[in-house]
Amino acid sequence: MQENFLIKFFQPKGRGKLWWMFAFIAILAIVSWFVDFGLYYNKAVDKFSLGLPKVSEVPFRQGLDLQGGTQLLYKADVSRIAPADRSSALNGARDVIERRVNYFGVSEPLVQINSGANGEYRILVELAGIKDVNEAIKKIGETPLLEFKEQNTAARELTPDQRQAMDKFNAEAKSKAEMVLGKLLSNADFAALAKTYSEDEASKIKGGDLGWVTALNQPEIAGAVSKMKKGATSRDLVKLTGGYELFKLEDKRTKDTKEVKAAHLLVCYQGAKSCASNLTRDEALAKINDLKKQATPANFSDLAKKNSTEPGAAQSGGELGWFGAGQMVKPFETAVFALAKGKISDPVETEFGFHLIYKEDERTADEYKVSHILIKTQTIDDILGPPSEWKNTELSGKNLKRSTVQFNPNDGSPEVGLEFDTDGAKFFEQITDRNIGKPIAIFLDNYLISAPKVNEKISGGQAVINGKFTVQEAKDLSQRLNAGALPVPIELINQQTIGASLGQESVTKSLTAGIYGLLLVVIFMILMYRFPGVLASLSLLIYGLIVLAIFKLWPVTLTLSGIAGFIMSIGVAVDANVLIFERLREELKNGRALSNAIEEGFSRAWTSIRDGNFTTIITCLVLIMFSTSVIKGFAITLFLGVLVSMFTAIVVTRNLLKLIDERWLDKHSWLIYSSKKPKAQ
Repeated sequence: MQENFLIKFFQPKGRGKLWWMFAFIAILAIVSWFVDFGLYYNKAVDKFSLGLPKVSEVPFRQGLDLQGGTQLLYKADVSRIAPADRSSALNGARDVIERRVNYFGVSEPLVQINSGANGEYRILVELAGIKDVNEAIKKIGETPLLEFKEQNTAARELTPDQRQAMDKFNAEAKSKAEMVLGKLLSNADFAALAKTYSEDEASKIKGGDLGWVTALNQPEIAGAVSKMKKGATSRDLVKLTGGYELFKLEDKRTKDTKEVKAAHLLVCYQGAKSCASNLTRDEALAKINDLKKQATPANFSDLAKKNSTEPGAAQSGGELGWFGAGQMVKPFETAVFALAKGKISDPVETEFGFHLIYKEDERTADEYKVSHILIKTQTIDDILGPPSEWKNTELSGKNLKRSTVQFNPNDGSPEVGLEFDTDGAKFFEQITDRNIGKPIAIFLDNYLISAPKVNEKISGGQAVINGKFTVQEAKDLSQRLNAGALPVPIELINQQTIGASLGQESVTKSLTAGIYGLLLVVIFMILMYRFPGVLASLSLLIYGLIVLAIFKLWPVTLTLSGIAGFIMSIGVAVDANVLIFERLREELKNGRALSNAIEEGFSRAWTSIRDGNFTTIITCLVLIMFSTSVIKGFAITLFLGVLVSMFTAIVVTRNLLKLIDERWLDKHSWLIYSSKKPKAQ
C-alpha cells in the first residue's frame, strides 16, 4: 500500500535519523518552553543568583474580555449620503475613529463596520484597557474636522501691559546676571555660583556642567567659548537665545574628523528609496549630467529648487547645513569629504538616486567641555507661545463636495481631485490667488496630510493634489478627505464595560478548566493505551508548549472564546492519537511485528485524521474570513491548534514510538496490549 505523501515526508530512514528528529523535537520543545515561561525562568535566575543569561519575555496579547475595557456600538446614519459614496464614507469614518482611539494609547483597538437589519450600518469599537471612557466617547463622536490652512506670516504683537511685564522681567534678569558676574570676577567658585544662581535645572545640580558640546549640537555655546582658554571663565555677560550666560571652559579637544557645510541636488528614479519619480535610472543619470553642466556655486540653489526631487527642496534649495562623519549615507559622505571647498561634485549615486553636491565650507571638529550659569530672559514666544506655521482660512471640510482618485493625463501618475461647493469654490479661488508659489496645508483632525504648492490661481471649484503619490497613497488620502467632506453621523446605542477583575477571574477559571481537562485526558490515555498513552501525553505536552508559543509570537489576541478554541483543539490532538493507537492495536492483533504495526497504524489512521482535521480547518477559515471578533478569536486558536496537532501526532508521537527498542518492548508486551501478542507473520 502506498503511503500518504506527508507520512513519507516525515518518515526518517535509519535509527540515526530518528535521533536527529528527536533532537529537533527536543530543541523545539525547549525553545517553546522559554517563550511560554521566560518570566518564571528569569525570576529563578534572579532569586538563586544562577548567573545564567536571561531571555526576552514575550507577553500574551489579551483581548477586551480578559484585559478589561469598554465595548461601544454606534449606529451610523447614512441616509443623506449617496449609496455610491457610503462605503468610502464609512471606511473613512472607521480610519478617523481608529486614529482618535490611538490617541488614548489603546493597544490594538478593534473598529469594525457591520451591516445590520433593514440596511442599517453599525460601527463596533472595542477599547481594551481604556481608562477615561467618557473622554473616549466624546472624541469618537466628533465629526471629522477637515481644514485648509495657509502659511502664517503675520507679525505678532504684545499688548502694552505684556510688553511692560516682559521688559521688567528682563531688566531684573540682567541685574541678577551682573551680580553673579561680579561675584565670579571676585574669584568666587564657579560651581558654587551655578548651584546657587543658575536657572538651568538640569545642569545646576552638577555645578553647571554641560559635558562636551560641539558646533553641531550647541552652535551658540560653542561659538561663545571658542576663543576662551582652557580653565578660563567669562569676563562679560553673554546674551544668547535663552538668556544671559556665564561660561567656564573646562577642557578643549580637536577630533580627528572634520565637519562640512554642503547643499545637494537629488534626481531619483524608479526603484530608489523613497522615490515617486517615473524616471528610469538611465533617464535620471542623463538629467543629472545635464544639470552638472549648468551648475555653478552661484546658481546651485536655484537649480535645486527647480529640479531636485528631495521633499522640501523647493524651499530649502537643497541646503544641508553643517554635518560630520557618520551622518550621511556612505557614498555621499565619501564624496563630500573628498571634495574641495567651493566645488561641485560629479554625479554621486546612493540608495536615494543621483546627487550633485556643492561643498560650501569646511572646519575642524572642535569639542568643548563647558560649565555655565544661565539667567533666563523672556521673549515674545514665552508669553504668546511658539508661533504657528499655519493659520486657518475660510475653507473647511463642509465646503468639499467630494474627493476622487484620478490620473495625470501626461505621465499617468495618480492624483487626488477635489470638488468644492459654490462657497468653497469662491474661497478656494481667493486662497490660491494670494498664495501663488506657496503651499496650502490640508489638515484632517488637526493632522497634516498634505501641503501642495499653488502654481496658479484656481477657479471653477476644482483642484488637483499631485504629491507624487502611489495609487494606494492617493486612495488613502481621498478616503480621508471624504471622511471629512462626507461626515457620517453616529449615535451610541450600546456600551458594555468589562472590569479587569472579571477578566482575571475568567482567565483563572479557564486555565483551571484546561488543566483539569488535560489531566483527565492524560489519565484516560495512559489507562487505555498504556505505554503509547504515556508517549501520547508527552506529545500532548509538547503540543501545548508549541501552540502557546505561537500565540505569543504571532501574536494572537486571546479572548475567552479563543481560550475555548485552544482547549477544544486539545481534544482534536487527542483524537488523532486515539485513531492511531486503535489502528496499532488492530495491526498487533493481526500478528504484525511492532515496527510494521506502527507504520501501518499511522498510515491507515492518516486518512481519517486528514479528513477530520481538514474539515475543521476549512470551517475555521470560513469563520475567520466572515465572522466577528468573538467567533473569529475561537476560530483562529482552533485553526492553529489543529495544524499543530497534526504535526505532533504524525511527527512527535510516531518518532517517540519508533525510538523504543522493539526487543525490549516485545519482552514487555503488556505495556501495549493486554494479551500475549501473536508471532509476527
